Amino acid sequence: MTLRTDGRGVSLPSLDSTFSDDEVTMVLTRCGLLVDRAETLARLYAHHRDWTVVEEKWIEERFDERSTRGSSKGIYRALSSRFKTAGSELPSIVQLPSVLDRCETVRDKAQVLYFYLLEDDPLVRYTVHRYVDRLQESGVDGLGFEQETIERLLSEFHYEDGSEFDYAESTTRRWGEGLRSVLRDIGVLDTQQTLQGQIPNLGSTPLLVASGYSWEIHGDDWLSQPTGWLYLFQPDQYWDALAERVSDDPNWEASGIHGELRLQPVDDTYGWAEPWEGEV
Repeated sequence: MTLRTDGRGVSLPSLDSTFSDDEVTMVLTRCGLLVDRAETLARLYAHHRDWTVVEEKWIEERFDERSTRGSSKGIYRALSSRFKTAGSELPSIVQLPSVLDRCETVRDKAQVLYFYLLEDDPLVRYTVHRYVDRLQESGVDGLGFEQETIERLLSEFHYEDGSEFDYAESTTRRWGEGLRSVLRDIGVLDTQQTLQGQIPNLGSTPLLVASGYSWEIHGDDWLSQPTGWLYLFQPDQYWDALAERVSDDPNWEASGIHGELRLQPVDDTYGWAEPWEGEV
C-alpha cells in the first residue's frame, strides 16, 4: 500500500491577514518552550484541576525559581495560556504529564510542547507555515534562520484589517532569538551559533502526537496533508517511513482502499495517555 500523495505540491495555508492585532503578541521574546517548567505546570494542573489553585501554588512556591513575583507571574501567564488554548487536537492537560513520561529525551518533550505553543501563538504559527513552504519548495536549504530572513518574513505579515506588522527592531531581534531557541529545543538547529536548519529526528511519542494532531484536523484524509509532520519539518520523502512507524504502533491501525494506505487511531486519538495522578 502507498500513501495517497507523494507530497509534491502539499503546503500549509497562508496565515497572512488572518489574525487581529489583539491576537498577536511578542511573548516569545521572554518565554520559549521552557520544557522543565512547562512540565511542572502541567503536573500541577493535572494534580489540582483548578487554574486558580495552580497559579497560587506556582507563585507562592516559586516553581519556576524566578527571583520576583512579577517575573514568576509572567512565565505562568505565558505557559498556562498555551495549555488553556489547547483543544481536542492535542492531549488534554491532565493527560500531558503521562505523555511526557513516555518521552525518551528532553527533545522529545520539547517536540510535544511545541504543538501547544503553535496553537497559542499566531505569529509563531505564521512563521512556521512560511518555513514549511520554504522546505517544500527548496528542501533543507530553505531552513535558513538568519535574523534578516526572519525579519523579512515578519515584515510580510499583515493583520486581518490589512495593516502591517510593526514592532521595534530590538523587539523583533529578541523574537528571532526566541524562535531560534524553540528550534534548538526541537532539534531543527544544533547549537546557539547554528543558523542553518536540519530535519529533526522524531521520537516515538512526538510522532504519535503529531499524527494524532493531523488526524484530529483532517480525519481520514490526514495522510494527504499530515500537518503535524509538516510542523515538525518532515518533508514528503520522510512520510513513508513515518507512516510505517505509526502503523507499527498498537494504538493505530492500518487499512487499504484501492491500494492506498489509511491510518487511524484504534480508539480515542490519545487514549494511550492516561490522566495523570501524582504528587508535584
